[in-house]
Amino acid sequence: MELSAVRFEVDDHVATVWLHRPHRHNAWTGRMHREYREVLAHLHDDPAVRAVVVTGTPPAFCVGGDSEALAGHAERGAYDHGLTDAPTAPGYGVRPEFDADFAFQFALRFPLIAAVNGATAGVGLALALFCDLRFGAAAAKLTTAAPKLGLPAEYGMSWQLPRLVGVTRAADLLLSGRVFTPAETEGWGLWNGVLPDGGDTLDAAQEYAHRLATTVGPNALVTTKAQLYRDLLHHSPAAAIDDAQRLLAEAMTTAEYREGVAALRDRRPARFD
Repeated sequence: MELSAVRFEVDDHVATVWLHRPHRHNAWTGRMHREYREVLAHLHDDPAVRAVVVTGTPPAFCVGGDSEALAGHAERGAYDHGLTDAPTAPGYGVRPEFDADFAFQFALRFPLIAAVNGATAGVGLALALFCDLRFGAAAAKLTTAAPKLGLPAEYGMSWQLPRLVGVTRAADLLLSGRVFTPAETEGWGLWNGVLPDGGDTLDAAQEYAHRLATTVGPNALVTTKAQLYRDLLHHSPAAAIDDAQRLLAEAMTTAEYREGVAALRDRRPARFD
């Protein structure tokens, strides 16, 4: 896999993925789009990877669509995603509701944790919103961006943002396109942690990812993530409960469950392979 706009590394069951165009503050392009999907597909297929952190090469997370590409869209009067053929589709096929950018992230088997280490706008913000968990640098400048470009809410932010922060606060950010920070929105339900700077933000996200990868049953982690997003689409609590009971019965037959119980009784950390 030849990469130039994204890079990644794996350390003890945790992968870190960097959006990597620092000379353009990691502005989104068709190449980055393709490489991001390719990297996530590669990690999705690697059973050793149990959690993934996505961040930006400093000083930014992702400032949205590259301005040169946006100018091209304006000249053509149409959007061009920059992909010449069908890209890799990690997570597609799990549920039709998730077969889109960036909803496919819900269907990945591992938790995806955003470390929003710096400036973030537009598509970069959408990517972070569709992650499972988010850590933010206190003073990072964020914006939905679209309304100030004469555009509607993009990439499903009008679906996801109200579910995270409520309709009133989502309306504020989506309608105005104003700049906000993790510090300002710390109590909104958007962040799992707000840290002093970008380096601390990445450290916190990686530390959390390593806790998930080493202290939680790996099958339980996969199952619970799938259960979480499946239940978001349920209109019946009874259906969610029935599904949970079926999954519990299956889990109780596993070596993972037996090790978890043994560790609890022995008062020691569980040793999940």
